[in-house]
Amino acid sequence: MEIIKNFVVFEGGDGSGTTTQLNLLAERLKNSPKTDFFSTFEPTDGVIGKLIRSALKREVVFDPKTLCYLFAADRHQHLYGIDGIVERTGKGQLVVSDRYAISSLVYQSIECGSELPAALNKDFPAPEITLFFDLKPEIAKQRMQDRTSLEIYEYLEFQEKVYAGYLSAIEKYTALGAKVEVIDASKPVEIVAGKVWSIVSEMPIFK
Repeated sequence: MEIIKNFVVFEGGDGSGTTTQLNLLAERLKNSPKTDFFSTFEPTDGVIGKLIRSALKREVVFDPKTLCYLFAADRHQHLYGIDGIVERTGKGQLVVSDRYAISSLVYQSIECGSELPAALNKDFPAPEITLFFDLKPEIAKQRMQDRTSLEIYEYLEFQEKVYAGYLSAIEKYTALGAKVEVIDASKPVEIVAGKVWSIVSEMPIFK
């Protein structure tokens, strides 16, 4: 499996805290003299990513397989476009993304089977490290209760399938040679942030 050095991905079901932890890491590294840092996310804020977000908010409706193709197209541009992940990491910049290929293997497989997501994502290189924020769906649901509206995937029954999918996908990902660190996301935010930093700060880019 091809690995992109200086690339870290945060993965986890909805409500697991990936976005919060990415923001905390970005704040920690904002004035770091040791490394140049760039935080990003999927779906991206590019043209394709915005179209996907419209679908997630039910503003437009796509067939699940169409959405699967859109996620893959957005990811390809995210990686290989101008100022993309490959370009940035190649220049020695640390890039951390909230979600990446495993998300598609998990989420899109639930709605359109595993074959298409696997085919569309098989050639994407793995990050140097993937951090999986392990949180039971029941706890995640409690955390999302204050949200004014839920996206199409943010329901308990679906998230239970997501959680099982993550456990399976991570096992397969690791078997292919990718490095995955599992973090107990039920802990207080500051404890989780400390664990994130203890892992990320050991990367060669900081040496």
